Amino acid sequence: MVRTLLAALLLLTLAACGQGELAGPFADSRTPPVLGPRFFKPEGWAWGYVQAGKRPVQRYGVVTTWRGPRATVVVLPGYGESAEVWYETAAALTRRGYSVWVLDRAGQGGSGRYTLPRDLGYVPSFDDDVATLKGLVRVVIRRPPGHPLILLGHGDGAVVAARAVESGLQVEGLVLSSPDLAATPVSVEKAKGWVGKIMLVDRLPGPGWRPWSRSGPDARQAGQTHDVWRGGVGKAWQLANPDLRMSGPSLGWRAAHQTAAKAAQADAARIQAPVLMTTPGPTAPEAARLCKAIRACTGFEVPGARPALHLESDTWRTPWFEAVTGFIATRAQEAREVKLPGEPRGPADNSDVGEPRTGA
Repeated sequence: MVRTLLAALLLLTLAACGQGELAGPFADSRTPPVLGPRFFKPEGWAWGYVQAGKRPVQRYGVVTTWRGPRATVVVLPGYGESAEVWYETAAALTRRGYSVWVLDRAGQGGSGRYTLPRDLGYVPSFDDDVATLKGLVRVVIRRPPGHPLILLGHGDGAVVAARAVESGLQVEGLVLSSPDLAATPVSVEKAKGWVGKIMLVDRLPGPGWRPWSRSGPDARQAGQTHDVWRGGVGKAWQLANPDLRMSGPSLGWRAAHQTAAKAAQADAARIQAPVLMTTPGPTAPEAARLCKAIRACTGFEVPGARPALHLESDTWRTPWFEAVTGFIATRAQEAREVKLPGEPRGPADNSDVGEPRTGA
């Protein structure tokens, strides 16, 4: 018990003192030598930064087609993923005629950190992700009139996508891929009792936390996919780029996930745009209830698959990808038939933040 308390106090000291460059955003990454070309950065890929209010800077990547795009897809990765993990899927979507933006989550990937050690997952609230996503759409993307916008959220990234739409972000479609709504119960107040009501306790590691390690499991070993090659993509990028490394979440991150997941389910009726929910069959009860509460939600199960459908073997990834692109194509066709308004040039939704700062 004493050893645990000492480790916790050390981490809190790092969190309080170790800011600056160590916690700052990370731009271009080095390509791991072990990866094949299909996992490389898509041709024309560009990085940028966006910041909502005084929150840490978040990194985004963008790639588009050589011809006029038929729709814009914004990807919100799941916990521990960086934009690099989505290169293969982004390239495949551009070949179908879509622009793709990938927003690294708050406190993860190439985005700035709230605390140290850098690999510890922490956010005070998922509201930060939601606010930055709104800023990215409103200020950076600024889609032209008649151009549909689709959000694709994976895992707990699907919770961010749902919360953004529930709180006013206008989209033409929402893809929830293996939504992670079964948040691990956690009580930060209870945790405070363990260490005597000290400050920053929500930045303490969660139960069973271990720092990032080369010997740690990749996505396949962790049961997220069957595919040996795709399952190793995320770890390969983290091996080659220490700033991308992520270990387990903190108590505060778990609490933020729990709060956001409950809110997403409670406010599901506010989602008016069509929704496609893709899940490894059978669909988890929480996800099934969410889909049922949404006005226009279509479920698509991939029997036998594991949760990281975008990283699965072709047996399972192909039907997932065809379902996703079919959904986007339908939204693009609808947009051609019904003229959509473009994004306004100033603040236009009910976001609680000021104008985001952007930069490349």
